Amino acid sequence: MARENASEHSTTGAPPPLPTGWDAARARLQGLPGGGLNIAHEALDRHVAAGHGAQSALIWLGRDGQREVLTYADLATDAARFANVLRAHGIERGDRLFLLSSRVPALYAATLGALKAGVVVSPLFAAFGPEPVRARMEIGEASVLVTTPAHYKRKVAPWRAEMPGLKLVLIIGDDAPEGCVALGPAMAEASDSFDTVQTDPEDMALLHFTSGTTGLPKGVVHVHQAVVAHSETGRLALDLRPGDIYWCTADPGWVTGMSYGIISPLCNRVTMVVDEAEFDLDRWYSILENERVQVWYTAPTAIRMMMRAGAEAAKGHDFGALRFLASVGEPLNAECVLWGEKTFGLPFHDNWWQSETGGIMIGNTAAMEIKPGAMGKPLPGIEAGIVQVEGDTVTELPDGEIGDLALRPGWPSMMRAYLGQPERYAKVFKGGWYLTGDLAMRDSDGYFWFVGRADDLIKSAGHLIGPFEVESALIEHEAVAEAAVIGVPDETAGELVKAFVTLKTGFEAGDALERELRGHARKKLGPAVAPREIVFRESLPRTRSGKIMRRLLRARELGLPEGDLSTLEGDAK
Repeated sequence: MARENASEHSTTGAPPPLPTGWDAARARLQGLPGGGLNIAHEALDRHVAAGHGAQSALIWLGRDGQREVLTYADLATDAARFANVLRAHGIERGDRLFLLSSRVPALYAATLGALKAGVVVSPLFAAFGPEPVRARMEIGEASVLVTTPAHYKRKVAPWRAEMPGLKLVLIIGDDAPEGCVALGPAMAEASDSFDTVQTDPEDMALLHFTSGTTGLPKGVVHVHQAVVAHSETGRLALDLRPGDIYWCTADPGWVTGMSYGIISPLCNRVTMVVDEAEFDLDRWYSILENERVQVWYTAPTAIRMMMRAGAEAAKGHDFGALRFLASVGEPLNAECVLWGEKTFGLPFHDNWWQSETGGIMIGNTAAMEIKPGAMGKPLPGIEAGIVQVEGDTVTELPDGEIGDLALRPGWPSMMRAYLGQPERYAKVFKGGWYLTGDLAMRDSDGYFWFVGRADDLIKSAGHLIGPFEVESALIEHEAVAEAAVIGVPDETAGELVKAFVTLKTGFEAGDALERELRGHARKKLGPAVAPREIVFRESLPRTRSGKIMRRLLRARELGLPEGDLSTLEGDAK
């Protein structure tokens, strides 16, 4: 497959102008001296040049108790050194660099150094097995891999010889296997001066992979102009202010961990907390307290795990520094919003976006009144609608009706392509809209409410049932920790609602509780919408980013193909 160039990343074949309404956001950035736009320059170099080099950029917390602080000047120096390492090994502008590592400082230097050098960055989740790693690197035509000795030995070495395009493997640390380069010594020998490549706003910068229900993962292309949206949406939707202590718990292997775990916070000149370890309740509460976190961006899965542990676990901790809580990754149940107020004195602010949108599109901002359970309203510069699609005709629906959530194309972080799949890319644009594949409803106040993925919608006896509504009702019961709902075939009704639930500590599964939950749901939702059957599970299948995989529950229930499982948590397989 031939490499795509920048001009192939727009729908017209020419770089689109900056959309109306984003001029002020672009003006808050600097741009490269002499023209052009580069994410790394906006994230680091302009702050150092403005005299903020001594500010802490990254507080790294190692899983074994280490704590390391990097200033903006430190991180800018490391990025320049990394860019020089790439150049010394013949890596050129437009080459593709893949990251396969836990959350360590070298990953952040590599990300920003690669962007500085005009190299495309593609993050991989560290828990991927060999096949998902190989598939993504082959689709993305990897030239460089940055990884650890353990990941390389288990996941890359067995097939590296079959990928001749992989020109360079950089191993984090001071030693490297034969045929690889140790990053520590290479960085130490490299110059700390590097002139940022004059990248164009439409030059490819990031390549994220997203799994579909069938087939290979899709490579989602984003460009340097995406930084306009990364920076602005962090300011608006996450209330990021210069000097804030900010913690995004998402792994950089996912789009959230890249857009809002690296780029947006640095562009807004905050201090990022980075925790190498995985979720541990006591550890998380201690980090919030000890690091005096002010803005916290996490996932509904983590919130529900905290809820499952009970209020006692949070007692004794001082969360007084917290100013703003936000959540992303899957819909945020109303109970989670209210639990935040009870536990932290602040509500969680839900927001909505996708790998394809590159940044937050709809959210509950600090200035808005929260409607628990709502995604919020479109951010400035974003036009969203609820539409009905019939063939090539797209009709906008009135408030109160459920339909396809759609966005007017043109925002800066909109994907420019599905890598190598122009026909697939074209299919998601119709009638002047980008079709998200999600179902939603807009109320009379302009708030958007998530209903479910279009292929998750349940059609029962003439009723269209969104699984999220049923799941939210079940989670309101004191015994339920998590819930997932699917439709199963029924000769009379077409489909019936079936629910899978996990229980909080102290509750036992059984016929009596199952009847109680069905009664609770009927009272909340009515008999036409409530589940006819409830199954208790120890755990629910979810992606490593935390999303419950309803499609996998449905596939296993009905004996259908399971599709791409590369993002599935290991213990749920």
